[in-house]
Amino acid sequence: MKTALVTGSSGLIGSEAVAFLDERDFRVVGLDNNMRRDFFGPDGDTTWNLERLRGVTRHFEHRDVDVRDRDSILRMLAEERPDLIVHCAAQPSHDLAASRPFDDFEVNAVGTLNLLEGTRRSCPESPFVFLSTNKVYGDAPNELELVELETRFDYADPAYRDGIDESMRIDASMHSLFGASKVAADVLVQEYGRYFGLPTVCFRGGCLTGPHHSGAELHGFLAYLARALRDGQTYRIYGYKGKQVRDNIHSYDVCTAMMAFYEGPRVAAVYNLGGGRANSVSVLEAIERLEERFGRSLQREYVDEARRGDHICYISDLTRLRADYPGWDVTISLDEILDQLAVPAAPATT
Repeated sequence: MKTALVTGSSGLIGSEAVAFLDERDFRVVGLDNNMRRDFFGPDGDTTWNLERLRGVTRHFEHRDVDVRDRDSILRMLAEERPDLIVHCAAQPSHDLAASRPFDDFEVNAVGTLNLLEGTRRSCPESPFVFLSTNKVYGDAPNELELVELETRFDYADPAYRDGIDESMRIDASMHSLFGASKVAADVLVQEYGRYFGLPTVCFRGGCLTGPHHSGAELHGFLAYLARALRDGQTYRIYGYKGKQVRDNIHSYDVCTAMMAFYEGPRVAAVYNLGGGRANSVSVLEAIERLEERFGRSLQREYVDEARRGDHICYISDLTRLRADYPGWDVTISLDEILDQLAVPAAPATT
């Protein structure tokens, strides 16, 4: 039986990866210390998701380990020598990074370095999958000329019809401290590929979503919006008239991309990974579509000042990923995602 090591295994993508690999007869060792609760309070608590995984998997082993604990990470990789490493653990919030910069950098950059070095020492032939982010591009995408439509912004240049590709620059822009720490991790993952010949991939995610997301205001666009509607909370829209656009990809489709790379690994691969234009939606559009599903109106508040470094319009160009892995594609539509989010997936946390 092959072994996979998944970090952030109680989070959205990590938990989906655990279940996905378990179904494919991997023994899965999951690392998660529920730091999301520390970051985001009760809304971010992933305990319910860990218990869900324990109930639906056959070959899953949970370890309460912090990716910043170098000795534990190196020892675990030496002992397990996993056939696949899926690194999802992160501090994922722009706003929180500014108030906790050391935690942000140590989790996102130093934690990634610990895992890479452990992989190089103990299992250098095992594919290393890193969940990066489109925030490595900083606010450079905002320099593209946009048109303002009734409910969203869009690209003025037809050349960007399919979205932003991997040639977008990552320097000379404002990233937020979160984006900067993820740039450091992203470049490290590439460098361990190029310098040491490790099979590594950076998936630069758009809005990754799904029903197992512990959505909080500071992270988790669609999941938090659905929670606000379900629980009668006030949802704050930050700037751009609510017309800012994101492309959304279901956690299952993220896992099929991971598996495609595992089955056909490359060295220092980089791919934008999102839902593409078909799964793109503005904040205003998402509110309207979820209101229809819940049959109620959202309590909302508009804040004039946008979040610093926030993307006005971001759609992932999936051309490179589809070309390298023609068997992969987005399979879960935005409507299906919204349908899943409109149904409670877990008991409320306190």
